[in-house]
Amino acid sequence: MNSFRYVVISPVRDEAEHLERTIQSMLHQTVRPSQWVLVNDGSTDGTPDIVNRWSHKESWITPVHRANRGQREAGGGVVEAFYEGYQHLSPDDWDFIVKLDGDVSFPKDYFERCLAAFADDPRLGIGGGVICHRVDNRLEVESNPRFHVRGACKIYRRACWEGIGGLYQVPGWDTVDEVKANMLGWDTRTFPELKVTHYRFTGAAAGPWSNAVKNGLGSYIVGYHPLFMLARCLNRAFEKPYFLASAGQLYGYLKGYIRRVNRIPDEPLIRYLRTQQLKRLSFGATIWK
Repeated sequence: MNSFRYVVISPVRDEAEHLERTIQSMLHQTVRPSQWVLVNDGSTDGTPDIVNRWSHKESWITPVHRANRGQREAGGGVVEAFYEGYQHLSPDDWDFIVKLDGDVSFPKDYFERCLAAFADDPRLGIGGGVICHRVDNRLEVESNPRFHVRGACKIYRRACWEGIGGLYQVPGWDTVDEVKANMLGWDTRTFPELKVTHYRFTGAAAGPWSNAVKNGLGSYIVGYHPLFMLARCLNRAFEKPYFLASAGQLYGYLKGYIRRVNRIPDEPLIRYLRTQQLKRLSFGATIWK
């Protein structure tokens, strides 16, 4: 067994319904983290009590409580809470850092097998299991490009984490980190054999329209090429809920353009992303493969 050390940070907000499942999954891991920081991001349900109870039972669980800002702040708010947890990491000799949601569960050997995958591939910078949702008593795998690791269960090798400079506090943070990692020569990928059950559908907390608008705005902020964004919206028009997701994404993108919302301050990254997107439109070799 490898001797990698990992730490975990979980921003959680109003997750009392699901958080116990996540905690039980972590408690039963064959390889536990050096530290798990549970960041209660202003919850108004029983989440703070759950966080406190388990941190009193387990010394490797660190509780952090943030004031309620009054509403969910998608994308940037999650990263802001993550970084508040980051400030409470005590061991500095970790090899991997994990961003983990509080509404997931996973097999007891999940992290052991993830770390083994990293050990087998020294160029692997970001990895994690595939997200699954329970539909009609069966698990359905969420479709994503292989290079994309969902933000619900994301593992970063330390050298990659430091190379990309951490996370941008914007919607779309969990794609731009991978794009930058690839730009710097790292590989990023999901592990299809490792399934993570996600108890909320993506964007369920905000609703499908608000989630689509957030994604569109995030696409503008991280620098998506207009042609690629248009093609993406046209493609999404034929997926459920029909036209709603594509219209919402296009609206969010145009809103960013019209309001001149600041883009991420990384022009080389935006150029790389747009080059990859134009290559994909022309069926060239890209990170999407």
